[in-house]
Amino acid sequence: MRRISMLTGLVSSVMAAPAMAQGTLELVGTPHNGGTGFQPAATELARDLQWLDGMLLVIITAICLLVVGLLIFALVRFNQKRNPNPKSFTHNSPLEIAWTIGPIAILVLIGAYSLPVLFKQQEIPEGDVVVKVTGYQWYWGYEYVGTDLAYDSYMIGAPATGGDNRMTPEVSAQLQEAGYTDSEFLLATDSAVVVPVGATVVMQVTGADVIHSWTIPAFGVKQDAVPGRIAELWFRPEREGVYFGQCSELCGISHAYMPITVKVVSQEVYDAWLAASQEDGGYVDVRQFLAAS
Repeated sequence: MRRISMLTGLVSSVMAAPAMAQGTLELVGTPHNGGTGFQPAATELARDLQWLDGMLLVIITAICLLVVGLLIFALVRFNQKRNPNPKSFTHNSPLEIAWTIGPIAILVLIGAYSLPVLFKQQEIPEGDVVVKVTGYQWYWGYEYVGTDLAYDSYMIGAPATGGDNRMTPEVSAQLQEAGYTDSEFLLATDSAVVVPVGATVVMQVTGADVIHSWTIPAFGVKQDAVPGRIAELWFRPEREGVYFGQCSELCGISHAYMPITVKVVSQEVYDAWLAASQEDGGYVDVRQFLAAS
């Protein structure tokens, strides 16, 4: 029993290690071996989407079981051995009415639950924080609307940060310096979007060269960044932490190397970080303000 307790404690320590990488901020939704399903939902939008996915899975499973059951019944009941003389009728009005009304009812049910979720995503509220995000080959640019703050965000290990998209001792040192571990390679960026917990955040998304796509799975948001157009998405994070996403539109040879990092902090930390970043003229590591809070 004691050995089991020691083993459990060791496993818990290993799993908790990434969460300590950013000090008081937990790393949320990082991939791990054998992992399946969604990232933990950190917004109302993400919870709605995950619930809708579960409901659709139940409906689809029921339909598949019904169809397979009917096929098996037909094979057993109407095979040539049991029915050497097949029936000659061509119509069955009740059956035809049933298989017409049934799918219509299912589609109406799905629409009744999915359309409100879609409308909630598309009806953009007034933002407490508004950030313009621009996709480039292959990095992201962020501008905090109404402030003097703008900066670019590159993957740690990308050519712009001195790497060549491969894990090397130099890249490992950069990750450690930024508060990450080697496990966050291909996820961590040299700067991040910083937003306050509980605030309504509106992202104005566009592209500078080709189509990109800005997404954070834990927030339930994804929006194409189309050159010449500005689209919007919104979210209201409910949990402090570090969240990861990826460009989700094939945009060229280094498409796989333009991740997204969002750090959700308290309002006090955000205010201090924003003031310091504007004064400095660019991104300031938010961890120093977390340590002081």
